Amino acid sequence: MADNNENPASPEASSGKKKKKKKTAFDYARAFFIKIGVTAAVIAALLIWVAGVYVCHDNSSYPMIKDGDLCITYKLGSLEQGDAVAYKYGDKIRFGRVIAAGGDEVGIFNDYITVNGSGVFEDVIYPTTPEGSNITYPYKVPENCVFILNDHRTDISDSRTAGGISEDDIKGKIVFVMRRRGI
Repeated sequence: MADNNENPASPEASSGKKKKKKKTAFDYARAFFIKIGVTAAVIAALLIWVAGVYVCHDNSSYPMIKDGDLCITYKLGSLEQGDAVAYKYGDKIRFGRVIAAGGDEVGIFNDYITVNGSGVFEDVIYPTTPEGSNITYPYKVPENCVFILNDHRTDISDSRTAGGISEDDIKGKIVFVMRRRGI
């Protein structure tokens, strides 16, 4: 008598079903590494074009950001006055606050700041003086640049020394700070 699998009149042969091939360890490993590769590519794309992760190595933005804090930035939004940002200054990533944009006129007078003739509102009052500045006031911010001040205003390694910071040197707006020391 003939086997049912070989009989063309059998129900299994007429429905066109094939036997499932059993997965091997190689198939599972290949699927795993493809998933890892796709995940790594997505994370890399996010870190290149959308977000950034930086560690603060000084106290230029104390008390908002302390030495050792981990900062996550968002690169796609537009910058506004008062935004905390990460920016490249020299060979270092620094952290500061946007005070003015390109075309604005900044004035720093004994303990207060003006932008286009109006006082700057800040949640925390940081005493700011023009002492040690390499620029003269009123200072007109060049186009495609921003004027950045450190929150720790006695540290003048910001726009008071460098002038306008190019928008190309802005690494993103700080959206999250994780305290890594003193927890």
